Amino acid sequence: MTDLYRGSGFDFSNAVRNNHLESKGIHLPKATSTGTTIVGCLWKDGIVLGADTRATEGPIVADKNCEKIHYISESIRCCGAGTAADTEFTTALISSNIEMHALSTGRKPRVVTAMTMLKQMLFRHQGHIGAALVLGGVDATGPQLFTVHPHGSTDKLPYVTMGSGSLAAMAVFESSWRKDLERQEAIDLVAAAISAGIFNDLGSGSNVDVCVITKDRTDMLRNYLMPNERGLKERTYIFRRGTTAIKKETIRKFDVTDELILSTGTGDAMDT
Repeated sequence: MTDLYRGSGFDFSNAVRNNHLESKGIHLPKATSTGTTIVGCLWKDGIVLGADTRATEGPIVADKNCEKIHYISESIRCCGAGTAADTEFTTALISSNIEMHALSTGRKPRVVTAMTMLKQMLFRHQGHIGAALVLGGVDATGPQLFTVHPHGSTDKLPYVTMGSGSLAAMAVFESSWRKDLERQEAIDLVAAAISAGIFNDLGSGSNVDVCVITKDRTDMLRNYLMPNERGLKERTYIFRRGTTAIKKETIRKFDVTDELILSTGTGDAMDT
């Protein structure tokens, strides 16, 4: 019983256990890199959200132009970093629940309601749903901007960044954000923050998506910047016939026969 309740100070019993498991060939799980840059900031009349468009599978770029700004409601959007399927289905589920909530109450949904639904769901799953989110929108209380971490913790700040490129993006916000930005100033700042993530983080890349939310409308600026378009090659690498010597040539002949098998009609009929 004394082993269960130890005094204050450092406890290295887990380190001994982990070393023992390692010696038996059981490797500890590694932290998963989110591989994304997503940001959001307040401006004078609303919210601007931004995201890059690269989806990765480890060291492989799986999709160069995926969409990371997800629909929650007419005036609420959510940027997702982490496991692509988790962000996609988590935001789709909350979007459905928010619509049901709006129908049952007869009121326009609030951003804090979506945030509460997200954090409760993620906390319930104890971080096993790998969704790091930036939630933004405009409701009856004004512009609202939150971050939601995979374990369910949340922050409410005037400008936020998430993902593996978040440090580079945050450097841009820390140096340039100010209160009561104009619309174009906020768009340019978000685009610069995402570009910083794209060019300084290997997990982020391709294009810049921007979403501008006000109380009256939401504008989705897909591929607002495309800084990584492939240009034309200087030369065409088509070599004339005979450039490479043929060392061996083999010709094989095949006899193709057709065989027709008639059905007896005793099988099951096909469903229509």
